[in-house]
Amino acid sequence: MKVILKDFVKGFGEKNDIVEVKNGFGRNYLIPQGLAAIATPSAVKMAQENVRQAAHKQEKIKADAQATADKLQGLKLTVPTKAGSNGKIFGSVTTIQLAQSLADRGFDIDKRKITAPDMKNIGEYKVSIGLHKEVTVEIEVEVTQE
Repeated sequence: MKVILKDFVKGFGEKNDIVEVKNGFGRNYLIPQGLAAIATPSAVKMAQENVRQAAHKQEKIKADAQATADKLQGLKLTVPTKAGSNGKIFGSVTTIQLAQSLADRGFDIDKRKITAPDMKNIGEYKVSIGLHKEVTVEIEVEVTQE
């Protein structure tokens, strides 16, 4: 039996893939769970159109992410924070603070997309920003004493 997957099914494929499965698996599990639909000719055409449109949207999202990455390339952030005389910060610099510093410079980047090492001392650090699954940019962050 041929079915069109509506979601990822481990061992069978991704969303909108057309796969051959055993009748019992398709009728008793995939279709009732909402994971697949029977591959009629009209449903196959709709799935192919969905794949085509999704690819177009993903290309636009990736292009926007690449444009933002080009603007971020070479950027150096300075984050002032309270620290002791030995250079140890009271607390640490978090991704929330980095996202706020980027927002102050005009970049709207979610804190969950920022990967930073533990910044507990004054100094320079490399921070990675994942803008898209294929687009990542690395910026320099300098932590200074207020």
